[in-house]
Amino acid sequence: MASPGFWDDQDTAQKVIGEVNGLKEYVVNFENLVDQLDNLHVSYELVKEENDQELFAELEADVKSLKKDIENFELQMLLNEPYDANNAILELHPGAGGTESQDWASMLLRMYQRWADSKDFTVETLDYQPGDDAGVKSVTLLIKGHNAYGNLKAEKGVHRLVRISPFDSSGRRHTSFTSCDVMPEMNDDVDIEIKSEDIKIDTYRSSGAGGQHVNTTDSAVRMTHLPTKVVVTCQSERSQIQNRERAMKMMKSKLYQLELERQREEVAALRGEQKEIGWGSQIRSYVFHPYTMVKDHRTNVEAGNAQGVIDGDLDPFIDAYLRAHMN
Repeated sequence: MASPGFWDDQDTAQKVIGEVNGLKEYVVNFENLVDQLDNLHVSYELVKEENDQELFAELEADVKSLKKDIENFELQMLLNEPYDANNAILELHPGAGGTESQDWASMLLRMYQRWADSKDFTVETLDYQPGDDAGVKSVTLLIKGHNAYGNLKAEKGVHRLVRISPFDSSGRRHTSFTSCDVMPEMNDDVDIEIKSEDIKIDTYRSSGAGGQHVNTTDSAVRMTHLPTKVVVTCQSERSQIQNRERAMKMMKSKLYQLELERQREEVAALRGEQKEIGWGSQIRSYVFHPYTMVKDHRTNVEAGNAQGVIDGDLDPFIDAYLRAHMN
C-alpha cells in the first residue's frame, strides 16, 4: 500500500485493502483473546483471595464467553481453502408449488440478509424476479465481506419448510422447497477460460427496483454458457456494459463451482459413496407445524427456536457443518 502508484489502479487497490483488513481482523481478534485471558488470570487470583460467590459467578461466565470466542476464532482461522475469503454469490430458486414456494424463497432471502447484517457484510441484489402474487421467483445476491463464501458454502442445498399455509383458506399443512446455490465471487486474475463462441448474450429490460432508468433501456443481461447450459442474469447496474462485466464474473464463479462438484463426484465414486441429488435430498428442514424446530440433516444439529433461525441465527448450523468438513 505504501508503494508509489498504488492508487493508480483503483480496483486492485481496493482488493489489497480488503485483504489487509481481513488480516488485521485476525490480529485484532487474537489480541483481544490474549487480553481476555490476562483478565481472567487476574479475576481468578481475586476469587481465590476473596472467596466471593458473586465474583466466582462472573468468572465462570467470563470463562464461557472466552471459550466461545476462541472457538469462533479457531473456525475463522480454519477457513483456508481456496476462495474461502472471497465474497459470496448466493442464488435462491423456489421449487414447484407456486406462491407457497415463492413465499418460502422470500423468507430465506430475509434470513440471509439478516445473517449478513449481523456479520457487518454488505448485500447487493444482482438479480431479482418477483413472484406472481407474493415472494420471489428467483434472486441473486452478492454478499461482500471477509470469509463470506467460506461461511455461506455451508448453506448450499435444498431447504424444506413445513407450515400451515397463509395462502390456504382451508388451513392445511404445506411442504415447500427452495434451492440455495452459493459460489465464490471470482477475481479478474482467476484463470478460467471462457471462449467467446461458447457464450450467448441476451439483453432485456430490468424488472426490479432501480429508479427512473428502469424499463427505459435493455440494460439487463442474460448470459448462457452453451457447452454447460449454465445461465446467469444481472440487472443491478444501470448500463448494459456493467451488467455484462458482472454477469461474466458470475459465470466464472458458476463454472468454477461446476468443476468443484465434478471433482467431488469423482472422489465420491472412487469411495463408493451414494448420494442422491434432487429435491428429496434437502439439507435442512424448518418445521413450524405441528411443532417448531429446525434440523440440519447433514450434521443433526437442531434448534427449537425456528423463528430465531429465520431471523438470521444461522451460526450453529454453519459452525457444525464447517467443523465436520474440516476433520
